[in-house]
Amino acid sequence: MNVTPDTTFAMTNKTGPKLTVIGAEPHDGPRPQGSPLFLESISAGFPSPADDYVTDFLDLQRLVVKNPAATFFLRVSGDSMGGAGINDGDLLVVDRSKPTSKDSVVIASLDGELTVKRLRKRNGRIFLAPENPDYAELDITDREDTMVWGVATYVVHKL
Repeated sequence: MNVTPDTTFAMTNKTGPKLTVIGAEPHDGPRPQGSPLFLESISAGFPSPADDYVTDFLDLQRLVVKNPAATFFLRVSGDSMGGAGINDGDLLVVDRSKPTSKDSVVIASLDGELTVKRLRKRNGRIFLAPENPDYAELDITDREDTMVWGVATYVVHKL
């Protein structure tokens, strides 16, 4: 499948959440250059006035996308990764160029379908592990039909 920045597609999944790849949406006019970034951090206790503390502008694209040619946004459907803070309906930022590391949250292709799981290595075996005790981890050590598609770097969800 050829995926361009303007491509949207869904992949159903027997072993985990349904994922939708979301590319750049078409729009009229120039792209926004960012939103105001305040110098002061926000208080989670007592309120603090912040009117005069705008220091710069924050472009979320620049913040979360390190390699635009290899970065995709995927929408999660399912609850197997809730313990990692990845919930049904969340957007994942996935970098296909980033190498995996210990306990990376990865998008893996399993039998030609995508799933999001934590990559675990234990006793010389490789597992795709959910973050929900209602789901079993998958031993993928000897499976030839499995590959890591990318590494999740950020999750975006509504409050």
